[in-house]
Amino acid sequence: MSVSVEPTSVDTPAGEKGASRPSEVLRPHAEHAFAAELAALAAQDDRPRPERWLLSPWAVATYLLGGTLPDGTVITPKYVGPRRIVEVAVTTLATDRALLLLGVPGTAKTWVSEHLAAAVSGDSTLLVQGTAGTPEEAIRYGWNYAQLLAHGPSRDALVPSPVMRAMAEGMTARVEELTRVPADVQDSLITILSEKTLPIPELGQEVQAVRGFNLIATANDRDRGVNELSSALRRRFNTVVLPLPESADAEVDIVSRRVDQIGRSLDLPAVPDGAAEIRRVVTVFRELRDGITSDGRTKLKSPSGTLSTAEAISVVTNGLALAAHFGDGVLRAGDVAAGILGAVVRDPAADRVIWQEYLEAVVRERDGWKDFYRACREVSA
Repeated sequence: MSVSVEPTSVDTPAGEKGASRPSEVLRPHAEHAFAAELAALAAQDDRPRPERWLLSPWAVATYLLGGTLPDGTVITPKYVGPRRIVEVAVTTLATDRALLLLGVPGTAKTWVSEHLAAAVSGDSTLLVQGTAGTPEEAIRYGWNYAQLLAHGPSRDALVPSPVMRAMAEGMTARVEELTRVPADVQDSLITILSEKTLPIPELGQEVQAVRGFNLIATANDRDRGVNELSSALRRRFNTVVLPLPESADAEVDIVSRRVDQIGRSLDLPAVPDGAAEIRRVVTVFRELRDGITSDGRTKLKSPSGTLSTAEAISVVTNGLALAAHFGDGVLRAGDVAAGILGAVVRDPAADRVIWQEYLEAVVRERDGWKDFYRACREVSA
């Protein structure tokens, strides 16, 4: 016996206490922030679409990678990287295989996951956030205990998980940081992904996934608190590895785009020209991350932190806020120095020594970096 799952809504009617206009939301969901682009793609998308997809696979890839439509509409890139990676991810979702986005921290796994769900299903909110304390109920279903105690197990007492809702509605579910979820909870996905069925033994019923359902999980195996996926579960996924940016230019482009988007969403005053400092932040992160200077002449010790692109974006965004509110409006070395120090020195004992060696052996001797050296020395003192 199968059971239907009614869609739920958390929208607050306009005028009620707690209601927020879209312009007031600090970080809109992708389907809201880029609604105009999604609508433009849908209007001109004449290619075959899988069941319940809002866009064709080609249009989903265009949404992520960017491009110009025949009517002149510009689709901004959401992901800067190899096109084939996005194409493989999108075509995986068009099959009956789930998608696992794997990569080191800061490689845009969550960002890509959200935008894929927004473009495919128009809803990126069917999300399970993986932690060491994630219970099985977060993936399968839970119970309204007041109803359960009053009337016993019933459909009204059942609380569907985001995954159960996605199965019933033919949507895309997301599981973030799957490797942080306890192993026994991870394995509750095996039946869902292989049989496309979620049994409810308490009711003698089941939820069967309808066409359009799929699941995107993100994971990394280099962070602390990682629980390896069982071979049985890993076989249920097609794995796509998201790499770090191949070149400094690509990483500068990514950081510049995201900083601009975040700055506009936070109403930060426009900074005349921050390109030089953005490149400097990216250079420092890449050299310390790779353990060698960009010219290949000097080997370096790498600190304990990941020094990811996401952290570079955070450093530059904070620097922009400093320049706008406490400086002269121009992004300078002093605005990013403290942020870089905080990103590099995670272990006060070991990382501080690595940072000091880098300052003295590389930064101090580099042409045009005297201002940066002085600023870093000042905040490191």
